[in-house]
Amino acid sequence: MCTSVTFLSETGDNFLARTMDFAFELDGRPIVIPRKQHFDSDAAEAGYDTTYGFVGAGRNLGHYILVDGVNEKGLSAAALYFSGEATYAKTAKTNRVNLAPHEVLNWLLGNASDCEDLGRKVDQLNIIDAPVKILGKATPLHWIISDRSGACYVLEMLADGVHYQKNPVGVMTNSPDFGWHLKNLSNYTELKPSPHPARSYNGYEITSFGPGSGALGMPGDYTSVSRFIRTVFMREYADQVPTDQTVNELSHILNSVEIPKGVKLKQDGSEDYTQYRGYMDMKNCAYYMQPYDNQTIYKVSLSEELLNKKAPSEFPIKHQQVYETLR
Repeated sequence: MCTSVTFLSETGDNFLARTMDFAFELDGRPIVIPRKQHFDSDAAEAGYDTTYGFVGAGRNLGHYILVDGVNEKGLSAAALYFSGEATYAKTAKTNRVNLAPHEVLNWLLGNASDCEDLGRKVDQLNIIDAPVKILGKATPLHWIISDRSGACYVLEMLADGVHYQKNPVGVMTNSPDFGWHLKNLSNYTELKPSPHPARSYNGYEITSFGPGSGALGMPGDYTSVSRFIRTVFMREYADQVPTDQTVNELSHILNSVEIPKGVKLKQDGSEDYTQYRGYMDMKNCAYYMQPYDNQTIYKVSLSEELLNKKAPSEFPIKHQQVYETLR
């Protein structure tokens, strides 16, 4: 279960941010995938190739699997859980790019330059119901994609086929499907950042108890439906800031949906929690990572040196909070 949001700086520089909410310990870290890589696949013997280099969060599980990132052209994307909705092919197809669901993000960041370019290529995909070996099952996923222009799309594989549609609100969470979330926004037209006006009932005037009453009725739970509403509200009304302050602004926006350990339990008693937050700067092709147990924000930028390496580069992060002592 995750939340993602795009956000423009004062000068129109686009960012994508996400929480990674999961019970299984993913142990993700920033990774740079260089240009022109070949990947083995869990879905087809041929594997797949990438052209562009990119940086994001992931792990080497026999081969590198990333779950979010930004490429050298400024295209960014994140994979989010889509349980009960994602529908995949059962077998490989000739003349198609055959991928497991967890391999799609690598492929699209490695082969598309922007949202329009990806739109021309999504029909090449055949996503197969193939498991992640460490989990022993296929991951139900959908993807949010954004580029430097500010364009934002959602990619979903549903029972009736591939859906690649514009995302007008720049937010995505989990199930139900994205179209359902857009319709559900109509239930919250009363939300606003300013107080509601005074009202009179048969001559008796009532006023709100203070600032913030405009957000009364905004859901505060951790379901994907409620996180979607809160994040759309935050994105719409949060102040735009200079580019060098946008990651900090996004961290405050994501505060409203971060899940602390212990407050969201699954049926088996395991804890869904926000393992990290990822921030993608599409202008500067930089990836920022903020782990749960260390609120320090780590940054890795794409450079020609990293992009031209023969093998991926990993950047382990510290999982113990550092405090600055004032003297």
